Amino acid sequence: MKNEANSNQTFLFGKKNYVFMLIGIAFIAIGFIFMAGGGSDDPNVFNEEIYNWQRIRLAPTLVIIGLGIEIYAILADPKK
Repeated sequence: MKNEANSNQTFLFGKKNYVFMLIGIAFIAIGFIFMAGGGSDDPNVFNEEIYNWQRIRLAPTLVIIGLGIEIYAILADPKK
């Protein structure tokens, strides 16, 4: 009896929505990984790595794309 109740349980989103959510999370995580690091512990030392193209262009672009994918995954209608 308990198995029958669990098998009739419906999910809020479809499989496609969950796949898009995972892809969006991956984009956001990769973007934040590219943003991490690159500083210096000494305040008198300038570290040029903080201004490389990965931190200025690639990382924010990946995060914005990931957020767009997340919004699409939430708003897309699941096929029933």
